[in-house]
Amino acid sequence: MKSFGILIDHATKPIGIRLTIWYSLAVTVTLACAFAAAYTLLQNHLILGLDLQNASQFKSVKVHLSRDSDRDDPTFIDRAMRVASNRNASIFFYDIRNTRTGAVFLSGNLRGQAIPSARNGRVFAVKLDDVGELRVGEFEFEPFTVKIGTPLGQVTDAMDGFTRICLALLAAMMLMSVAIGFGFSRLALNPIRVISETAKRIHLDNLNQRIPVADVHDEMSDLARILNQMFDRLESSFKQIRQFAAEASHELKSPLSLVRLHAEKMLMDGGLSPVHEDAVRVQLEELARLDQIIEELLFLSRAEARAITLDLKSVNPAPFLQSFAQDARVLAEHYGKRFNHTHAGEGQVAFDDKRLRQVLLNLLSNALNVSPPGGLITLRSLVAGGLWCLSIEDQGPGLPASDYERIFERFVRLQPSVAEYQGSGLGLAICRSIVGLHQGRIFATPGPGDQGLRMVIEIPAQGARSDG
Repeated sequence: MKSFGILIDHATKPIGIRLTIWYSLAVTVTLACAFAAAYTLLQNHLILGLDLQNASQFKSVKVHLSRDSDRDDPTFIDRAMRVASNRNASIFFYDIRNTRTGAVFLSGNLRGQAIPSARNGRVFAVKLDDVGELRVGEFEFEPFTVKIGTPLGQVTDAMDGFTRICLALLAAMMLMSVAIGFGFSRLALNPIRVISETAKRIHLDNLNQRIPVADVHDEMSDLARILNQMFDRLESSFKQIRQFAAEASHELKSPLSLVRLHAEKMLMDGGLSPVHEDAVRVQLEELARLDQIIEELLFLSRAEARAITLDLKSVNPAPFLQSFAQDARVLAEHYGKRFNHTHAGEGQVAFDDKRLRQVLLNLLSNALNVSPPGGLITLRSLVAGGLWCLSIEDQGPGLPASDYERIFERFVRLQPSVAEYQGSGLGLAICRSIVGLHQGRIFATPGPGDQGLRMVIEIPAQGARSDG
């Protein structure tokens, strides 16, 4: 369940960034296309204005060329256009030819250069040295061919200005679209964040959390409803599993007790042969071990169901550790091992001394079983930084890092080399449950110098401070 929440949480940020980028790109591309279309339309409109201006000027030129009937006079064109061309020399460029006499008139602003004829159509653009680019209209008025040009520089300047404005607007809109897109993505992904936060709160000990669903019918609300239905099924399945484990363990206790009583009665009667008597004793040992496993399974079922009430007392842990260390030292000497403990820091810790003693004894038993003869088991205690940190270090063979989490699973035993150690594989699972009931955590790390194994317990403390 936790992995589901983490998966959603890790996926939210990239999706939000991608949505922002997609929105920004969409807005930018749309605006770029709009500006490109506006650029083309404006340019065509301005050029059309020049063509209309040339056509209008041709009408004026036509009036001048119509005033004298002697159009074949070589000086006629020059005489008719001299005044007109000088009057608007900065606006229009004239190239007028008489097709019958070959007379040519070139306005002074053309600097002696003729305007070439268009290959296709009657309106075209041409570039002349020392003059620049012109928009030319070519007209026929018998016997004259009239070419009138207008500078394109003003259109070019206008389009350059328009391009600069468009680029500035495009850059501004790109930045604005990123900000707006980020805001929209946050709003759009808010239901995903709610799902993620709810999923992270759901775990084996807390399966009753559900995703809040708005009173709407869309894809997100449908997804939330489907996930809530899945969580309902999971909660029901876990409840059934816990109930089965508890009921099965409870029902097994009575027949096992009867079998043990009959076996003990057979030993007390004394009518068994030595071989049968040894077999019955082995059966009693296995029955005791099975009874212990059943008790541990019942404890785990109650712990997962939060049916165990701890007798929490907020005290200084130093006296508790001193009392435990005395018993631990005697137990270690019995196994031919050594035990040492240290404590530092001051503060009040709320814990159930009986349950925590059970945890420490379990960890000590494991350490004694894996440590070599004469090996040292060390219990370290530190109250600081709002935590009570306990660690038990052994000098055994240790474990690979891949097994540090597995050892807390049920029925997992990773020390097959220790023949005399036949635990149920439930001890560390029970330790994790008890520490979890204290709102703490337990985990494994390598021992000092990467030798052996260190089991670490962290429980919240109040007013913790270090002696240093």
